[in-house]
Amino acid sequence: MLDITKIRAITLDLDDTLWPIWPTIARAETALQDWLRGHAPRTSALFADPAARLALRHEVMAARPDLHHQLSSLRLEQIRLALGRSDENTALAEPAFEVFFDARQQVTMFDDTHAGLAFLSARFPLVALSNGNADLARVGLSAYFKDSISAQGFGVGKPDPRIFKAAASAAGVLPHEVLHIGDDAALDVLGALACGMQTVWVNREDHIWTHEAEPHETVTTLTELTFLF
Repeated sequence: MLDITKIRAITLDLDDTLWPIWPTIARAETALQDWLRGHAPRTSALFADPAARLALRHEVMAARPDLHHQLSSLRLEQIRLALGRSDENTALAEPAFEVFFDARQQVTMFDDTHAGLAFLSARFPLVALSNGNADLARVGLSAYFKDSISAQGFGVGKPDPRIFKAAASAAGVLPHEVLHIGDDAALDVLGALACGMQTVWVNREDHIWTHEAEPHETVTTLTELTFLF
């Protein structure tokens, strides 16, 4: 059970907590594919094969382990490798990536997102804490947040305790004064618990909890969360 009296700030996951991520990525992949079809048709044909696309990603990750948490750079290098492999102009990698990245920011919020964030941000400073590469300004949510910490910018991702502590510091509080809210049992809940934070598991898909340590609360929507305060 949450101890509301100890909460001085809230950290929030983004992908699959505030919007569904995989429909977003699918639309971005389609936008990239359409652009490549007109500018680099052989690369477009290569990317049309999901197995080939995944193999390219794994090849980049093997060659550049430093990009493990740098999702934008990883995607850019995947495109660059595909262009080179297809004997097309590798200088097209940057504009191709921008097409993908712009589409990746065009998210469709869950119905409860804006009302939930408005409620929470009126009561606590909010810090976004994500392993993804969403841009709060481009998705239209920056007004709710005091700061944003991402694995892309920080260099390590959840569940590493360093990124949780950085988010607490960004909010101007200690980790035990933070409530972390997220959908991923291991990355969000267990990671935050290990740092002494209180946690809320956003379980929109009715998953079964399988870990010994448990979240302080479980909700299916942010609307349910507002009833706890």
